[in-house]
Amino acid sequence: MSQSSQFSLLSQRRFGPFFWTQFFGAFNDNLFKTALMVILAYDALSWTTLDASTITNLIPGLFILPYVVFSATAGQLADKFEKAGLARFVKWMELVIMAIAAAGWMTHTLWLLVAAVVGMGIHSTLFGPVKYAYLPQQLKPEELVGGNGLIEMGTFVGILLGEILGAVLIVHKPFGVELVAGATIAVSIFGLIASYRVPRTPAPEPDLKVSLNFVAESFRNLNFSRKNRPVFLAMLGNSWFWFYGALILAQFPVYSKDFLHGDHSVFVLLLTVFSVGIGTGSLLCERLSGHKIEIGLVPFGSIGLSLFGIDLYFASNAYANTQIVDALAFVSQAGVPRILIDIVMIGVFGGFFIVPLFALIQTRCDPKHISRTIAGMNILNALFMVAAAGLAIVLLGQGFTIPQLFLITAILNALVAAYIFSLVPEFLMRFLAWILIQTVHRVKVVDGERIPAEGAAVLVCNHVSYVDAIVIVAASPRPIRFVMDHKIFKMPLMGWLFRTAKAIPIASAKDDPFLMERAFVDIAQALHEGDLVCIFPEGKLTRTGQISEFKGGIAKIVARSKVPVIPLALRGLWGHLLSHRNGHLFERAFKAGLRSRLSLAVGLPVAPEDATPELLQQKVQDLRGKWK
Repeated sequence: MSQSSQFSLLSQRRFGPFFWTQFFGAFNDNLFKTALMVILAYDALSWTTLDASTITNLIPGLFILPYVVFSATAGQLADKFEKAGLARFVKWMELVIMAIAAAGWMTHTLWLLVAAVVGMGIHSTLFGPVKYAYLPQQLKPEELVGGNGLIEMGTFVGILLGEILGAVLIVHKPFGVELVAGATIAVSIFGLIASYRVPRTPAPEPDLKVSLNFVAESFRNLNFSRKNRPVFLAMLGNSWFWFYGALILAQFPVYSKDFLHGDHSVFVLLLTVFSVGIGTGSLLCERLSGHKIEIGLVPFGSIGLSLFGIDLYFASNAYANTQIVDALAFVSQAGVPRILIDIVMIGVFGGFFIVPLFALIQTRCDPKHISRTIAGMNILNALFMVAAAGLAIVLLGQGFTIPQLFLITAILNALVAAYIFSLVPEFLMRFLAWILIQTVHRVKVVDGERIPAEGAAVLVCNHVSYVDAIVIVAASPRPIRFVMDHKIFKMPLMGWLFRTAKAIPIASAKDDPFLMERAFVDIAQALHEGDLVCIFPEGKLTRTGQISEFKGGIAKIVARSKVPVIPLALRGLWGHLLSHRNGHLFERAFKAGLRSRLSLAVGLPVAPEDATPELLQQKVQDLRGKWK
């Protein structure tokens, strides 16, 4: 899918109306919340006796509290009922809530506004499972990354514009509250109109019985998701991002006012650069991922979140201005470009982090349970965001500064990311593969769609270098169990990498007959569980560049497990730094030059009864051709 086709989804009825329904919802949420937080941050005494820092952390907490209570029910409703009808119901609900909020604005009644905050939290809770379950039903698998990127971009652009308009309208004298009340009702109507263009999307499980016991259903959802380890850890990663983002964003009103000494326009500027960063990162995901679901971007995103979060602490402490300034005067202050770059890059890397996680959850969970899986994720999101609000209130109450809060969050992010990636090594493997093909090599995959997206199969490939497995991982739509020479597991870095990736060690009958037999048992078990298994039938790296004789192990594998065999051929790796080509190490390192061309050709599946070593060797040879 080309970059232009990503945006062409906006012109199609299966995506465009839903995009605008989501956009106006995010826009209105944040127009209303931002107007309320700005008026309470800059004119708190007219509305409440609570401390400004407390109230700006409390309002986001109240908004996401309904996610804890109602997410389980929302997930059941989204699986049971047709999604376009649910979207229209939620939009009518939004219109009613904004009418209640308008009464609060006009009568200067804070409790009505707080009730509307909770109401919009319920509105968003009901729409969340619909939003992410709708996309896999309407988009093709190759469109999911682009579609999720557009939804995330639209969400954060909506957030940005809502926050800007809310911050601008509320301080407009003398009709600020009237303008906010009218604008929120008008935006609700726009969203309602868009929802009536959303095409009918059938319920995946219309016979589902909805349980009103939200506590039991919440635990049931989470327990079901835990059975799928990669999906559950992706849910945790997603929730951690919302912890990080909620903690950072909630500080912006007070950070801009009390630390940066800016007026409300400085607050708007910070929101603008952050939201532009998120939108940019979300849209870049499709290009950087090669138009497929590339979870290797997730570790890349987490690295950026920590690095730029840490630098934001140092950049903030270097800020010396003590005079009240507007946005124009603020950007001319010493050190401000660094602060703004840090904030925008936190947004960009946040986009890299979140979009692939959404796509992974959508494609790897049970299709009949997708809305309830999203609901379970929303429960976790809510708990993490409540924890973020609580942590911020406690730390600020203990005398920590907001920049110190940024530093603590960035360090926590590094620790959490390291923990998650140690539990799911696929993230790390995909990251290394992505780095390899983005920085060192240009890899062209020929007929990559022949690698099955589901079901057991054996991949056989020529063996040229120590990075062969990483190149193959980069081309595969799913994890692969590699069968590797046991000696590789003794290498410090490579051994750890392949052990964490659940590679299967094998030895020759001469070296270790027990290990050889155990390897065949492990291979059969992996295939029985529906995994992809890749072997290099030559048994060793080539020392001549030519394909050596395929050993008989492949015949033993397919005799035990009747699965298709898919031939692969690596081209262009002979002469790589980690190959056995003759020549000085330094000479090999630079022989191909930066961004050298590689290719991985994928052949047609071979039936297990036909998969002899001789036939497979010939097919790999034909795929490779003369290009070593």
